[in-house]
Amino acid sequence: MAVVSYTPPPPPYGQWRPIPPALAPNGQPLASFGDRLLAYLLDTLIITAISMVIFIPLMVVFFMVVIGEGITAQEAGTDPDPFVFLGSYLVLFIVTFAFSLLLSYLYLVEYQLRHAGQTVGKKVMKLWVIPVAPTEALSRNHMVKRWLVQSVAAGLVGILGLLDGLWQLWDKPLQQCLHDKAAQTVVVKLG
Repeated sequence: MAVVSYTPPPPPYGQWRPIPPALAPNGQPLASFGDRLLAYLLDTLIITAISMVIFIPLMVVFFMVVIGEGITAQEAGTDPDPFVFLGSYLVLFIVTFAFSLLLSYLYLVEYQLRHAGQTVGKKVMKLWVIPVAPTEALSRNHMVKRWLVQSVAAGLVGILGLLDGLWQLWDKPLQQCLHDKAAQTVVVKLG
């Protein structure tokens, strides 16, 4: 009779556990790309809606000036003055650009600073901007540096805005965007 030996199965592997979230230097979990994107989209919607209050009346005035010049030229039997169109457009562009910068500064720097590092979009998504150094308090200096990269530089060099937002996808360990790096800040998820 043959003897059959029995070998017990190996011990089970450890239980599967999700990868813990990346943490900021102060121990809070960093905000995910999706949360930051949704907060950004909501903030952009708010800034755009406020901008339209100024932009739409400016466009009406612009078209009234241009159409008025065209009608005057047609009645006189001459060609419209191109400088009226170009000058009006230049004024429209400068006023719109300046107003957009002012509005973004007020919202992304002053409003966010007065609301403990949160815009409306960040508040909805439960996100918070904090300095990288846990011992520092969030300051206007931090917020202005963020704004200069996020709004001014990205407004002048369009691809920089896209690169800035995507940078956090490959930035390790703090998942910072370029404006976070410039200001030495991180965005964390609240409770």
